Amino acid sequence: MTGPDRAALPEAPTLELRAVRAAYGRIEVLRGVDLTVGRGEVVALLGLNGAGKTTTISVCCGLMAPTAGGVYLAGRRVNGAAPDALARAGVCTIPEGRGVFPNLTVRDNLRMMSYTGRPQDEVEERAYAQFARLAERRNQLAGTLSGGEQQMLAMARALATEPALLLADELSMGLAPLVVEQLYEVVGTIAASGVSILVVEQFARTVLGVADRAALMANGRIVHTGNPHELSDELTAAYLGA
Repeated sequence: MTGPDRAALPEAPTLELRAVRAAYGRIEVLRGVDLTVGRGEVVALLGLNGAGKTTTISVCCGLMAPTAGGVYLAGRRVNGAAPDALARAGVCTIPEGRGVFPNLTVRDNLRMMSYTGRPQDEVEERAYAQFARLAERRNQLAGTLSGGEQQMLAMARALATEPALLLADELSMGLAPLVVEQLYEVVGTIAASGVSILVVEQFARTVLGVADRAALMANGRIVHTGNPHELSDELTAAYLGA
């Protein structure tokens, strides 16, 4: 992790992107992204496919280095920090596609998180308290779970690390509306406990009910930010092409 540009301030947001640019080879994907996530805040990052949402998540978690601009955690510049260093600093990612170990049982998936230093019993107790269905499936192979149950397991694994910042990419992908509603109820509960959350969604309605702020992304830039209800016209225009 690179040295801080300035001392961490109590009021500094958990995550801040300042004029961030990023590219795949010669193809620039992010073109000056400015974004903040305050402490205990849920920010929804919305936009059509190809807008740059997943690339933004990749930059935030260290999987991709910005070509310009700055990434800050609690006021400290972290450009160039490796993903494991950011994870130790409290950044946790739920990637698109859920990211569970399909050939391990639910219990064994959760046991993997005990290597972070938390007792396995504590990891399991917390997971089953949040997702009772996982308790019923504890001895079942993760690959045989439904899509919603796998997403619950991915979230439970992430929360076992007690992150300061949770990055979630397309939680709703391929899931039934009722399951999505349950997942976002958990997102709201997590934020209420003080965790900052940046959640990427293509389908805006699934996240706006729990978001404190929304940011609309298009062509690698944040084009609108504000209260989710204030962005209704912009969202309609973006998604319907008006």
